[in-house]
Amino acid sequence: MRLKRAGIITKIVIFALIVYASVTLINMRAQIDAALVRQADLKQQVTEKQATNEQLQYEIDHSGDSDTIANAARNDLNLVVPGEKIFIAGK
Repeated sequence: MRLKRAGIITKIVIFALIVYASVTLINMRAQIDAALVRQADLKQQVTEKQATNEQLQYEIDHSGDSDTIANAARNDLNLVVPGEKIFIAGK
């Protein structure tokens, strides 16, 4: 009788350990999935920031070009070259 009781207790302990390990593994998998999603989001943000940096660096490098200055004057300040005619289309 004592041997059977020890066998049952051993089985219960082993079963409890298996359940604990399973729950822990499932929890770890959920954390890994969340980390992978976060990593993908951060990679996307890095790509966007790099593109922005490249555009800004281009603008800095070409800020002294006469074409860049003329485009900024036309587009940002609405200036025109003397003698130039502007046509405004109705909406």
